[in-house]
Amino acid sequence: MVCGQMDRDSLNLPFDEKRGWSRGLIDGIDVIALPLRYSNHDGIGRRLITFFKYALKSIKIALDFEYDVVFATSTPLTAALPGIFASWLKGKIFIFEVRDLWPELPRAMGMKNPILLGGMWLIEGCAYRASSACVGLSPGIVQGIRHRSKKNHPIVLIPNGCDLEIFKPQPKATIKIEGIKAGDFVAGFTGAHGKANGLDAIIEAARELKKRNIQNIKFLLIGDGSEKARLQKIATQEQLDCIIFHPPVSKLALAQITAQLDCGLMFLDNIPAFYYGTSPNKFFDYISAGVPVINNYPGWLAEMIIQNQCGMAIPPQDTQALVNSLLKLYNNPELCTKMGQSSRQLAQARFSRLHLARQFCDFIEQQSSLF
Repeated sequence: MVCGQMDRDSLNLPFDEKRGWSRGLIDGIDVIALPLRYSNHDGIGRRLITFFKYALKSIKIALDFEYDVVFATSTPLTAALPGIFASWLKGKIFIFEVRDLWPELPRAMGMKNPILLGGMWLIEGCAYRASSACVGLSPGIVQGIRHRSKKNHPIVLIPNGCDLEIFKPQPKATIKIEGIKAGDFVAGFTGAHGKANGLDAIIEAARELKKRNIQNIKFLLIGDGSEKARLQKIATQEQLDCIIFHPPVSKLALAQITAQLDCGLMFLDNIPAFYYGTSPNKFFDYISAGVPVINNYPGWLAEMIIQNQCGMAIPPQDTQALVNSLLKLYNNPELCTKMGQSSRQLAQARFSRLHLARQFCDFIEQQSSLF
C-alpha cells in the first residue's frame, strides 16, 4: 500500500533516508508512506504540486515492484496515474476506484481554467480505458464512469462503509467540550470545512436561533479546512455562541464524540453534481453511531434517510427548515431516539465495512480471474 503521511497519523513506520519514505508492516500489509505535506488550506497550485509528486513517486513504485493487481483510488485524480502506467507498460490488472467525478465536480463548483479541466478530462478518460474494471462509490459516480467507459466495462457500486465496531451507540452523556453543558442539544458536523461543504448554512441557522432566543441548541464543528477561519470570524463578530469549533481529532476520539451527538449534520453546497455523485464518510459514521441525520441537499442519501426514517431531509439553503428540524428533534427525545435506532439498523443491514470488504474482494478476484 502506497499512501501519504500526515502529521496526525500514528503509523510510526521507520524512515528510509535513502529512498525518502517510511515503510513497514501494519496488520500484515506492506505500507509505504510518502512524506508529502497536504492541507485543505492549500491553494490549487500547491495541491497540484503535491498530487503530482505523489503520482510520480507512485509510478516509479508501480514500475519497480512486483505484484499481481494494482488498485488505485481517487481523489485526487492523479492517483490513477500509477495504475495507468502499470497497465500500459507492465500489462497489469488495474482496478480503479472513483470517489469523485472529475472534472465534473470542479467544473460544477466554478472552476473555469481550461488547461486544468482538460488535463482532468484526459486523465479520467485514460484511467477508465486503461482499467480492467472500476468501482464507484455512489449511483451518480457509477453512471458517470459508464458514460465515459468502453461498452460493457465492468463497474460495481461499493459505497463507503460503516466501522460498526468503532462508531457505535453508547449511553448518552454530556460532551466534555467547552461551551457545551448538560441539557444542550448538540448537532455535530465532522469533516472538512471547505467551500464544498456549505457551512454558511450553520451560520444562518445560528443567527435564526439567536433571533428566537433559543440557547440550548449547539452546533459542534470538528475538523479543519480553508473556510474555518472565515466562519470562526463571523461567529465571533456576531457573538454566535451556539457554534463551537473544535480541531480535528483521532478516529477513536471522533467515534466517542459522535456517539454523544443528538444529531449529525450532512451538509454540502447546493450543487446538483453532489446529489448523486458523492459518498461522504461522515454520513456513514453518523448512522453507524446510531445518530439521526439532517441532510440539506437532494439525492441518494436524502432518499435513503426518508425511506429508512433515520433523520430528516430538508431543502437546500432553507434556514427555517433547518432550525425547525432541529427544534423537532430537540422537543421530541423519543423521535430522536427512534431515528437513531433506525440509523444503526441501516448501517448494520447495508453498510457493514466487513460485508462491503467481502464484496470488494470478490469483485477484484472475479476480474483477476478473467485475465
